[in-house]
Amino acid sequence: QVPLVESGGGLVQAGGSLRLSCVASISIFGIDVMNWYRQAPGKQRELVARITVGSNTYYADSVKGRFTISRDNAKNTVYLQMNSLKPEDTGVYYCYIKNLWGQGTQVTVSS
Repeated sequence: QVPLVESGGGLVQAGGSLRLSCVASISIFGIDVMNWYRQAPGKQRELVARITVGSNTYYADSVKGRFTISRDNAKNTVYLQMNSLKPEDTGVYYCYIKNLWGQGTQVTVSS
C-alpha cells in the first residue's frame, strides 16, 4: 500500500484554480508537520507550503496569498488549494509527511 497518494493535478489556464489532495495510508492525527513541495523542470524541489498539527501555516513567498494548505485529520488528507495560477507554478507537486514522499501530481499552467 502506497503511503501517500497525491491527486488533483492537471492542465489549467493562467488565472485558474486547482485543488491538490494527498491521502495518507497512515493516521495523520498528531503528525507535527505536513508539507507540499514542487519541482519545476530543470529546477530543484522546493517547499511550497507547510502546516503544523496546530494548523499554523507557512508559504513560500512566490505562492503567498494564492495558495492555501489545509488538513483533514478524519480523512488522513492534506490539501493544497491553488488559485490565480501562473505559468511559473508548473511542476510536479509532492506531499512530504514523516520522511515519506508521494509519487507526485503534475500541474501545468498555460499562458
